[in-house]
Amino acid sequence: MDLALLRTFVTVHRAGSFTRAAALLGLSQPAVTSQIRTLERQLGRPLFLRQARGVTPTTIGDELAHKAAPHLDALVEIAETGADDDSTFRTLHLAGPPEFTAERALPVLTELTGEDGQGFALRASFGNAEETLEGLAAGHHDLAIGTARPRGALLTATPLCDEEHVLVAAPHWAERTGTEKLGRSAAPALDHVPVVEVHESLPFVARYWASVFDTRPAAPGTVIAPDLRAVLACTVAGAGLAVLPRYLCAEPLERGDVVALHEPAVPPLRTYFLVVRTGTLAMPHIARAHEWLLRAAADWI
Repeated sequence: MDLALLRTFVTVHRAGSFTRAAALLGLSQPAVTSQIRTLERQLGRPLFLRQARGVTPTTIGDELAHKAAPHLDALVEIAETGADDDSTFRTLHLAGPPEFTAERALPVLTELTGEDGQGFALRASFGNAEETLEGLAAGHHDLAIGTARPRGALLTATPLCDEEHVLVAAPHWAERTGTEKLGRSAAPALDHVPVVEVHESLPFVARYWASVFDTRPAAPGTVIAPDLRAVLACTVAGAGLAVLPRYLCAEPLERGDVVALHEPAVPPLRTYFLVVRTGTLAMPHIARAHEWLLRAAADWI
C-alpha cells in the first residue's frame, strides 16, 4: 500500500475535512479527494462519509487510522531525528494570547534558542483562542497556547497550568467601597465602580461575578483595552476595578499599587492548554519546546 495515500488518509481523518487536510499537506483539494478514492478502491470499502461540513470516518476508516497513524508518526520521527543534526536550525512557530505568551512562555522558550546545535529559531504570533486554534489547524503554527480544549482528532491538547483571577483596584476604591470586609454581598457595593476590561462583553469581570457572586456585573465597561497589561496600567492609574491573572498583578499587589477588593474562599481559575497538531510531537524541536514549557509551568503560581 502506498505510504503517500496512507499519509493523506490519516491527515483527512485527523482534520475531518478534505479542504483542511489539503492545506496541511500542501496539496489541492481535488488531489486529496483523488488519493482517498484510490485508497478506497484498493480496500474495496468506503473510508469516509461525505457531509455538508467535512467528512466522518466509517468504522473501517476508524480502524485503519488506529492501525496506521502510530506507524506513520514513527516514520516522521525517524525522518525528523535524522535531519536534526548540527547543521539544521529549525524554527518553532508559537501562537497564544499576548499577555500569557509574552510574560510566561516566551521568556522560558528563549532559553532554547542558543546556537549550540540543539536550539531553534522562535517566531511568535498573538491572537484569541479561536484564531490561534484555527491557525494551528491550518499549519501556520507548530505549537499553540489556548484556554479551551479543542475537539476532534486533528489537535491534541495537554493541560499546562491554572491561572487564578483576582479582583483588583487602586487603593482608594477599596476605601470607598469597603468591600475587603464583605463576602458574597460585596457585589452590590461594586455596582457603581467603573470597570476596566479587554472587551465590551466584560469577559473577565462577568466570569468572576458569575463564579463568586452568582450574578452579573451591573457597571458597564468604562475603559476597554484589548491587552491585560493595558488593563493593569489603567487600573493602577485609578480608572476602576479589573479582574486580572494573579501572575500579572502579583508585583503591583505587593507594592500596593493595587489591592484585592475581594478574597473568595475558592478563587476563579482558568486552565491553559498546550496544543499541537496530532503527530507533530514526533518533531524534536516541537517536542522539546512542549516539554520545556510543561516543566516550567510546574513552578508557576
